[in-house]
Amino acid sequence: MVLPGIVTNITNFGAFVDIGVKQDGLVHISKIANEYIKNPADILYLYQELHVKVIEVDSERKKDPAFNKGYMSRSGF
Repeated sequence: MVLPGIVTNITNFGAFVDIGVKQDGLVHISKIANEYIKNPADILYLYQELHVKVIEVDSERKKDPAFNKGYMSRSGF
């Protein structure tokens, strides 16, 4: 499922994206770009609008949803 979202936090290991549900989802650093990046802030910025594809939701452990890079559009909506 591809959804619009907004980057709410950038960390050393990835970025959290608000897609309008209770918890923000994580885009892991390895899923942000097709090539190696050292810092997610080199590619993303706070409050950036993008599209993400939900690849996993772990409702049993109540972990953040995981998103896939392949459907992330940095150009906005």
